[in-house]
Amino acid sequence: MLHPRARTMLLLALPALIIGIASSLILIVVMKVASTLQTLLWTSLPLQLGVRFDSPAWIILMLTLTGVVVGLVIRFSPGHAGPDPALEPLIGAPVAPSALPGLIIALIVGLAGGVSLGPEHPIMAVNIALAVYIGSRLLPRVGMLDWTVLASAGTIGALFGTPVAAALIFSQTLSGNQDVPLWDRLFAPLMAAAAGALTTSLFFHPHFSLPIPHYGQMQIADIFSGAIVVAIAIALGMVAVWCLPRLHRLVHKLKHPVLILGVGGFLLGILGAIGGPITLFKGLDEMQQMAFSQIFSVSDYLLFAIVKLAAVVVAAACGFRGGRIFPAVFIGVALGLMLHEHVDAVPAAITVSCSILGLVLVVTRDAWLSLFMAAAVVPDTTLLPLLCIVMLPAWLLLAGKPMLMAWRNDK
Repeated sequence: MLHPRARTMLLLALPALIIGIASSLILIVVMKVASTLQTLLWTSLPLQLGVRFDSPAWIILMLTLTGVVVGLVIRFSPGHAGPDPALEPLIGAPVAPSALPGLIIALIVGLAGGVSLGPEHPIMAVNIALAVYIGSRLLPRVGMLDWTVLASAGTIGALFGTPVAAALIFSQTLSGNQDVPLWDRLFAPLMAAAAGALTTSLFFHPHFSLPIPHYGQMQIADIFSGAIVVAIAIALGMVAVWCLPRLHRLVHKLKHPVLILGVGGFLLGILGAIGGPITLFKGLDEMQQMAFSQIFSVSDYLLFAIVKLAAVVVAAACGFRGGRIFPAVFIGVALGLMLHEHVDAVPAAITVSCSILGLVLVVTRDAWLSLFMAAAVVPDTTLLPLLCIVMLPAWLLLAGKPMLMAWRNDK
C-alpha cells in the first residue's frame, strides 16, 4: 500500500526514534548529575564551611580547582577527552568511543564548577560517536553521515525541547540533492528530533522565554532600531572572534593541559568575582534571574555582558569542554536589557531579541538557529517579520568574516 519512497523513509524510522530517545536520556543524565554536583559545590559545601558562595575568594577557588580537575581528566583520559571544542563546529566528525568517558566527566565538572560554557558541543559529540559506533555495527548498510544527522537532530531536539530548531537547521544542510524531495530527507531527522524533544519534556521543560512586555504593531522606525541593535551585538561578538584564536595560541604555549586549564580556571574565577555568580555557569537559569530582577542598572547589564563574553573566550581558548550557544544567549539578553534601559523608547522585545539574533549569528553563523533562539527567548509572533528583515543586514555584515573558533594550526 505504501509507495517505495514511503518505505525508504520508514527504514530509518525506528533507528531515528531510538537515537532521539537515547540522545535525550544522555543529556538528562549528564544535566542531572551536573546539577547535583553544582548544588554540593555551591550550596552545601559553602554552608558547611561557613563561607558565602558568592564571595570572591570562593568563586576564584572553585573555578581554579575546576580548571585543575578538568585538566587532569583531559591529560589522563584516553583520547584526551575528545577534540578541543575551540577548533570544532557544533556538528563535527565522530570521536573515538574511548574518549567519551573523559569527555562526559570533563563536561560535568565544568558545568558544575561554574565554567561559562553550555552542554551542547560535548553532548553532540557523545551522541554522534555512539550513534555511529553502534549503528554502523547493527546496520552497516547505513552510512556514517546518516547516523551523524540522526544523532545531531535528536540532540538538538533534546536540547531545545522542540523539533523546530532541527527542522530549520537541517532544511538547509540537507537541501543539496535535487533527486530526493527535501521532506523525504527530513523525515528521519525530524523523527529523531521529535523523539528527543518529547523524551526531554517527560523530565523537565527547557525554559527559554523571558517576561518581556508584548510588542505591538511593527513600525518603520523599529526596523532601523532593530538593525542598529543587531549591528551593536555583532560588533561585540566580533571582539570575541578576534580574541579567541589569539588567546588560544597564547595559552597553549604552556603545553601541559593541567597548567593551561588551571590558569584558565583562575582567570574565570577573577571574572566571576568581578561579575558575580550571575555570570557563572551556562547562563540559561542566570538569564531568568537577570530578567526577573528589577534591581540592575545599565552599568550592571553592561558589566554582565562584557564579563560573560570574556569568560566564554577564556573558557573556550583554554580547552574547557562545552558549547558557546547558551552563553551567547545570556550575553544577548544582558546586552538587550542594557540597551533598553539606556534608550527606553526602543521596546525591550526588540533590543533583547535582536541582540540574541546578532550574537548567536556570530557564534554559529546559522541564520535559522539565530532566528529560532531569538524567537524562543522573546516568543512574540509580531516580532518575526522584524527579525527576518534585520537578519538581512546582519548577514551582510558577517559575510566572509571568521567564525568564533581558534585556528587549527595553533598547536
